[in-house]
Amino acid sequence: MKKYLPLLLFAIALLGITTSCNDQETYAEQKEYENSRINAYIAKHNINPISEELFHSRGDSTSVEKNEYVLFANSGIYMQIVEKGCGQKLKNGESGDVLCRYSEWNINGDSLQTFNDGTFSKTLSYDKFTVRNVSGSFTATFVFGVMANTYGSTQVPTGWLVPLTYINLGRPENENEKIARVKIIVPHNQGQAYATSNVYACFYDITYQRGL
Repeated sequence: MKKYLPLLLFAIALLGITTSCNDQETYAEQKEYENSRINAYIAKHNINPISEELFHSRGDSTSVEKNEYVLFANSGIYMQIVEKGCGQKLKNGESGDVLCRYSEWNINGDSLQTFNDGTFSKTLSYDKFTVRNVSGSFTATFVFGVMANTYGSTQVPTGWLVPLTYINLGRPENENEKIARVKIIVPHNQGQAYATSNVYACFYDITYQRGL
């Protein structure tokens, strides 16, 4: 990760310069541009959006073969469940530790921003957060990891918590069991601090594993 940190910082600085040049844009104009980039990303990657109704009627599942993503209309989040995972869902009133490996792409330029999944190296790490389920509403805080270090915040993006309603959190006990994995498009107001302040969406490929 250290090898790519200068490139990451340069990219973030460049984005900041570009954003500062557009300070006169209204928030509505920024959101409109964000939506246009999300639509362009969906078209470029041949994503097939499906409704929440269809998603729920199938037992909360999406077809990976058809590249389906469910669109949650209230939040603007698009999600594909690649693996529901072993173990069980986080129960109401339960707290737990979650270990995540991920890659984060800025949708504006379809460019990699941060990662801990060995995308460009053989070194794997993980981000850890503590989460609590209160009547189906999840709150979480990063304990450590790339996201917290990069963006200077322990707040877990709201978009990262949406899948917890539909996936299991477990630890594989044999080669046939797999941890949960999702792909998700997260609008700025559901994302990390930098995306929120600069009004751009991110794409994430994330795995979720219950911590010890």
